[in-house]
Amino acid sequence: MAAVQGASSPQMGPVLLLLPLVLGLSRAAPQDHEVTFLPGLRKQPSFRHFSGYLCAGPGKRLHYWFVEAQSNPQSSPLVLWLNGGPGCSSMEGFLKEHGPFLVQPDGVTLKYNDYAWNKIANVLYLESPAGVGFSYSDDKKYATNDTEVAHNNYLALKDFLRLFPEYCKNDLYLTGESYGGIYIPTLAEWVMQDPSLNLKGIAVGNGLSSYEINDNSLVYFAYYHGLLGTELWKDLQTFCCSQEKCNFHDNSNLNCTLKMEEMIQIVEESGLNIYNLYAPCDGGVPGGLRYERDYLITHDLGNSFIRMPLRFSWRQNLFRMPVARSKVRMDPPCTNSTDISVYLNAPEVRRALHIAPEAPEWQVCSFEVNRGYKRIYMQMNDQYLKLLGATKYRILVYNGDVDMACNFLGDEWFVDSLCQKVQVARRPWLYTERGENQIGGFVKEFTNIAFLTIKGAGHMVPTDRPLAAFTMFSRFIRNEPY
Repeated sequence: MAAVQGASSPQMGPVLLLLPLVLGLSRAAPQDHEVTFLPGLRKQPSFRHFSGYLCAGPGKRLHYWFVEAQSNPQSSPLVLWLNGGPGCSSMEGFLKEHGPFLVQPDGVTLKYNDYAWNKIANVLYLESPAGVGFSYSDDKKYATNDTEVAHNNYLALKDFLRLFPEYCKNDLYLTGESYGGIYIPTLAEWVMQDPSLNLKGIAVGNGLSSYEINDNSLVYFAYYHGLLGTELWKDLQTFCCSQEKCNFHDNSNLNCTLKMEEMIQIVEESGLNIYNLYAPCDGGVPGGLRYERDYLITHDLGNSFIRMPLRFSWRQNLFRMPVARSKVRMDPPCTNSTDISVYLNAPEVRRALHIAPEAPEWQVCSFEVNRGYKRIYMQMNDQYLKLLGATKYRILVYNGDVDMACNFLGDEWFVDSLCQKVQVARRPWLYTERGENQIGGFVKEFTNIAFLTIKGAGHMVPTDRPLAAFTMFSRFIRNEPY
């Protein structure tokens, strides 16, 4: 205090005038968005976090939850995270994957995450598009498409930086999972054209990069993981392949279609966990294994699908479930969202997160958004090549190697199809657990893009292998060798 009281000399005047400006810049975040008390924690965090709404176009309010880095937030990168669906909430990524707090089975308490990604980065979790989670639009119309969502996400990011101008110059990374394989590259097209944004790279986990490659690779994945049997495999080869090239994706051969239906029933409808082949199916194997016609909702599930006699598009909708007409909840199969739903829908939690009264009840996935979503892009080659052509962005494509929704083989084929120069041949990558080096998976590095697998992880990599996932994320963000 003495120094301040005696600081009225002319020499100190400019310093004192600048001081409020500096303090104002470092605390520019909107105070009414700050979460000052979060229910379920035994001790409130030392880092700041914020929850509220971002404008993503006229009448569109996207809910966000932003956590500052646990140390040096001013100099740490800014990371945007999007879960997929389309129509599923990024609160899944926050509370069950790599956020600082993990919801517990009671749906009431939270536990600190030792491998939270905000240990080294400022992370913005965005619920997108409108209609997902706590996000909404004033007109309550939720039909949308890939290009509109990409632009809306860009507008939301710009609105975030308007509210938090102190992060405008920080390194920016766009990251996501599953249908984030479409969201992130299409958003990056907007961001890379904006010189005010300091984009450094993108990372996509178990992403949908190409419908055709994902479909074709899944058949190989299923056979070589012991799911199909020799006879079915021979029939698939006979009816779906010619001249040493197989088309399991949209083959017009009726016999191929029939054999593909057998394959689908095993992979998706037998009770296997499509998101992690070696994990149990939460809720057990369903009693009726076939989808009954009365339980099917008739709507367009995509722009290209296996021809008749298949009754639905079998791979276009990664979160397809048999949904009764009286029930429009859409939990991904073999998963249980009760804990996170109970927590986020508690009135005291909604108040703490500044959720608007107009916002719907929180659900992990929105049936309405998924039903009305029009898929425009069948593959992401153009978007990746545009990013790679700029020669200044780093890209990471990573996959848990026991996921069947977006299998590792398909994403590896996709990265190979970009025809980039190999810098480091495919090799194991290591991480340290309990003082010992362990193989985390395998990595292949090209100029400005790497493909990496995480051994033993499924679709939600940080849930299954949190330490390995954190190690991978840290090396990507810090531009360290994998």
